[in-house]
Amino acid sequence: MTTPPTAPGGTWLITPPSDGRLEAALRAEPDVALLDLEDSVPPSGKDTARIAAVAHLGAAPVHGATVLGLRVNAPGTVHGLKDLVAVADAGLREVVLLVPKVESARELELVAQVLKETATGVRICALIETPRALLRLGDIFASPVLDGVVFGAADYAAATGCRRTSSSLWWARSSIAAAAAAHGIPSIDSPYFDLANPQGLQRDAQEARDLGFTGKGAVHPDQILTIRAAFCPTGEEVTQAQAVVSAADRAGGRLVRSGGQMVGPPLVAAARAVLDRAGDHTEPAIHGGIQ
Repeated sequence: MTTPPTAPGGTWLITPPSDGRLEAALRAEPDVALLDLEDSVPPSGKDTARIAAVAHLGAAPVHGATVLGLRVNAPGTVHGLKDLVAVADAGLREVVLLVPKVESARELELVAQVLKETATGVRICALIETPRALLRLGDIFASPVLDGVVFGAADYAAATGCRRTSSSLWWARSSIAAAAAAHGIPSIDSPYFDLANPQGLQRDAQEARDLGFTGKGAVHPDQILTIRAAFCPTGEEVTQAQAVVSAADRAGGRLVRSGGQMVGPPLVAAARAVLDRAGDHTEPAIHGGIQ
């Protein structure tokens, strides 16, 4: 298995492998469209869902910049092993493979071993969703086969007994985002599950960005625009970053004053990162059409 590029950040849309779901997901244009064989499929339906998911991924329509993916069952389960064999037998290429319940680098390396002969360009990502995994981030994130990480808030909250609130998940989220940044891989925050609360989604996505995540999961196509807007620098942020970079360039690397603050190398680096993220895609100060 050749070394693939790192998994995308941005928006990850997770959907069951039912007929028509992948096409609907692709119309929303997420960065990753991920078919789910784990939580969204009951045990009695997993064999049928596996066949459908592999078939959908193998015959997906033209999908532009969206990367296709599959969340398998945990490799330590019978259905997880069946999922990996099905992916290997199908020879799926250039897909994201999200592995749940990861608690060690060894689990990821076993997945890579199974796929290496027939599946090329597979980007293996770890779903971090248990207390034990949080205590082993250094080991997991050091794995050479790891291409990205996703936080599973629902399972983490259930395992710890904490509430699924901003304050109770702050440590877990910031730890994952920081560890991912230290290892140079993308980090995707957990989805926001309240579909009837777009303002809550906006706050949660903006908080994920503030904590250092590079993207966020979604469970419905209608969430994509709000998440994308939260992770895209606003016009005001781009203007401020341009001012900082221009002032630093004129000062030749010396400390300089810009916008009423002293600007040194860390702030200049942060400003350049804002401009890199913005590219040609800036958003107004109010995101996602929420007024």
